[in-house]
This record gives sequence, C-alpha cells and structure tokens, in this order.
Amino acid sequence: MPGRKQGFLPSINPRFACFRLRVGRSRKDRFGVYACEVIPLGRKVIEYTGKVLSLHEFNREFERKYHGRPPRRLYGMSLSRKLVVDASRQGCGAEYINHSCEPNLFVRRHGGHALLFSLRRIARGEELCYDYQLPRGWKAPCRCGSSRCRGMLNLR
Repeated sequence: MPGRKQGFLPSINPRFACFRLRVGRSRKDRFGVYACEVIPLGRKVIEYTGKVLSLHEFNREFERKYHGRPPRRLYGMSLSRKLVVDASRQGCGAEYINHSCEPNLFVRRHGGHALLFSLRRIARGEELCYDYQLPRGWKAPCRCGSSRCRGMLNLR
C-alpha cells in the first residue's frame, strides 16, 4: 500500500476471519495469507472487506489515482455488476490473498458481502489463494506456478 514503511507486514483482522490466519512473504507476489491451522473443506474462511463503492465511483477513483495506467496491485473485488469492495480502504487483510489457477478458496457473494470458502482441506502453513477471474479486457500475467496455469489472471 502506498506510504507504508520498509519492512511493514500487514495483518489479518480476526473479526472477519473464521480461522487463525497470518500474512507473510509469498513466492507468488510480495505478501500472501497463510493458514495457521487446518481448514476443513467447504468452510467460510474470511470475508473480503473494504469500502463499498459503486462501479462508477470505483472507476472514477481508479482514474484519479492511476491516470489510466494499470497499477501493479489493485485491491478490489466486485460484489455485483454495480458494486465493488475497495479493500485498499478498510480492508481486513483478505486483500493479500493471491491468485492461483488451482485455488484452494472460492468466492461466494451474498447479501452485499464477498465471502471466501475452502474448496478442499487446507493444511496448516499452506498459502491461501483463489482464482481472481479478471474481466477479459484486463491484461495481467499470472505467476501462480501451478501446472494448470493459464498464463493470465483473466477468465478462462
């Protein structure tokens, strides 16, 4: 995040997590979120939180901040066709969960919330990841390292 000091390590707000999680360095990209305990299949793991904005507001802020140039990292998730969660403001740490083409989490949107659930049993110490499924117009290379890597963060 802009303005952070060297050596800053973000954390998880336990109020939004259903399991003990920690943020640490990741081989995929800068930071990642790791399970501090076993997470069973099909369980809610964490809510993706932040300031909820209309898509119009989010796009206007994006243009103001980045002047049309794509940022290296973007902490946002769509809630619907009209709403976006901007986790760069009021995020709980879930924004540090990385993408993978072979994820161990999936997103369920319900009642104005974006919830991340386990796709399978997740071992203690394992990095959490979900498929970002970026819109087709975005060009973002993937570095997940999966044997099934699509090469891009876009939809299949």
